Amino acid sequence: MIHIKQVFISQPRQALKKSPECDSRFQVAGGANGIPVFAAQIFLLLLVIVFSAQAQPQYNAPPPPPNQSQPQYNAPPPPSNQSQPQYNQPQYNQPQYNPPPPPPAYNQEAEQPQAAPPPPLPANQLDQLVARIALYPDPLLAHVLTASTFPDQVPEAANWADQHSDLKGEALANAIQEDNLPWDPSVLALLPFPSVLDTMARDPNWTQQLGDAVLADRSDVMDAVQRMRKQARDYGYLQSNPYDRVVDSGGYVEILPTNPAYIYVPTYDPFLVYARPRPGFFVGGAIHFGPAIVLGGAFAPWGWTRPAFEWRTHNIFFDRTPWNRSWENRRYYVHPYARAWAPRPGPRIERHEVRRRERR
Repeated sequence: MIHIKQVFISQPRQALKKSPECDSRFQVAGGANGIPVFAAQIFLLLLVIVFSAQAQPQYNAPPPPPNQSQPQYNAPPPPSNQSQPQYNQPQYNQPQYNPPPPPPAYNQEAEQPQAAPPPPLPANQLDQLVARIALYPDPLLAHVLTASTFPDQVPEAANWADQHSDLKGEALANAIQEDNLPWDPSVLALLPFPSVLDTMARDPNWTQQLGDAVLADRSDVMDAVQRMRKQARDYGYLQSNPYDRVVDSGGYVEILPTNPAYIYVPTYDPFLVYARPRPGFFVGGAIHFGPAIVLGGAFAPWGWTRPAFEWRTHNIFFDRTPWNRSWENRRYYVHPYARAWAPRPGPRIERHEVRRRERR
């Protein structure tokens, strides 16, 4: 830039020396120094442009610090003594999904229609149907009525109860579970009562008819029980005794064990206790009681936690829950017992034959 300035200024000075006229003009215009004004302006403009270009900042990314290259993102290395984990779909060893089997085809249902409920029995036939059990204490009667709805299970259960009649109390409850008996809890509840199961097994037609009536119209069955109880009470046969309390509860006759843990099975002649006694006949000996059946907490899984009736609403209760099996839902209804028990998968197993032989 200094070289250009010298040439630019020196050349006009030489030219002005050769031309007096121009020298006089430039001197008038430039003043005493003889420098042309417009040349000075042009020179200053060029200086401004040059310095402006040099002063104009140009943005460049700052250089990286010494001994440090531009970082590049990489996944952190695995910890020492451990390889880089690789994500794989977790293996759960879950079974291969198989869709559930389709419901039965419509034609198959048509070939196997649900049987219609039996026709309702007249009151006198229902009275005869319940006569042999109407005077059972309420807890035992509740189990008899519900067990009768499984008539196909009663004969085998009666046979098992007879073979294990030497077992009592908790030993019997343990045997029921160890043998993996497959029957409904209402049937298992009667295993401590071999004589009751024997009565039901010896007359399968009566058991079948009673169970069908309970499923089809439980209200009529319970009303028949009340009619027979009132009749036996009115004739003086049914009275409170050391075994049971006979209670009139709002017009309904209840038979409640004196001690809920001890159940006594009554035996009586239905043709006698529901008929007017002959003059001078001693009615107190018409009903007999067998030995006490002791039922503790070990029998709770089979409904022996406060079984009861609500006679006014025609309900049967096990574990304070209404038993709601009926003709329509008899194929799938499962009562929600408080301490529900179910047999283990597998066959029934007999574990007590040796024990019985040792006792003999």
